Amino acid sequence: MRLKLLLLIFGLSFTITVSAQHTGKIMTVTGPVEPSELGMIMPHEHVLVDFIGADSISKDRYAREDVVELVQPYLSDLKEAGGHTLIECTPNYLGRDPLLLQTLAKNTGVQLLTNTGYYGDEAGKYLPDHVYSESAEQIAKRWQNEWDYGIGERSVRPGFIKMRVDQSPISDTGRKLLEAAAIVHKNSGLTIGVHTPNGETALEQIEILEANGVSPSAFIWIHAQNEDDSSIHIEAARRGAWVELDGIGAGSAEYHLQFLLDIKEAGLLDHVLISQDAGWYRVGEPNGAPEKFTPYTYLINSFIPMLKEHGFTSGEIEQLTVTNPQRAFTISKRVIES
Repeated sequence: MRLKLLLLIFGLSFTITVSAQHTGKIMTVTGPVEPSELGMIMPHEHVLVDFIGADSISKDRYAREDVVELVQPYLSDLKEAGGHTLIECTPNYLGRDPLLLQTLAKNTGVQLLTNTGYYGDEAGKYLPDHVYSESAEQIAKRWQNEWDYGIGERSVRPGFIKMRVDQSPISDTGRKLLEAAAIVHKNSGLTIGVHTPNGETALEQIEILEANGVSPSAFIWIHAQNEDDSSIHIEAARRGAWVELDGIGAGSAEYHLQFLLDIKEAGLLDHVLISQDAGWYRVGEPNGAPEKFTPYTYLINSFIPMLKEHGFTSGEIEQLTVTNPQRAFTISKRVIES
């Protein structure tokens, strides 16, 4: 927590904000916790998404109580199946709602994380206008303020940085967002997760972060399954990055399994995250489109048994679902010393 000290010197008031020490913790929407308290973690899921665009997005487009009514039973099912923590990856200007997440966490007992950062798709639909006129330092200050002072009316702190960066070669805007993320990581220790279209872009992102003094171990390659060549997954993992194979479901289980077998053979399971990219309440569709909601339990109930059938040990499964995500999201400054 932060301490605010009010000093009175020569009749003048100065407010000094002192950031508490969160290194070694994981920041949930209800506060910092020890990594060991998070149990089985789903590192990439969604509760609510709104694709209307940054110029039109508003929390007036839905009622929180309607979202709670739809989503809460799915989170309770996750908890009953053995899942303890869900990392909510919806960024700002795409439907991020920390207050909603806090309510769901308190109602269900599932730990939830939210994020800071921007979703820089190629068309820029989900980016606020100030991204184009501000420097990386100015953007970083906005994200840093969310870490220092919290988001919204209850000052919920982000647990990581979530971004999207377009295809390689990375655009000037994408590079600026990565530079902003590097600044915030070096100040806060928050992990940087980037929605990434392919392996070439992932490797370029790693190079940009390294050039800005951030170790690949602070980087999560989100949607790594979009890259068909597992040798690039292995290269990224050897460089220290987190390779996230999300989107796991009944139609993709065998595809994901083969990636995991390849990475296991390379001895790099300690750099892999697995998740479903499931959910979610769809703002703008009738009642949030409950018929499209994907439960959060496939990975636990179906994919993990598949891993066991293909020779994955209990220790390896615990590594993928507990140890690795704990390490990936623990607040820690992972920098390259100059």
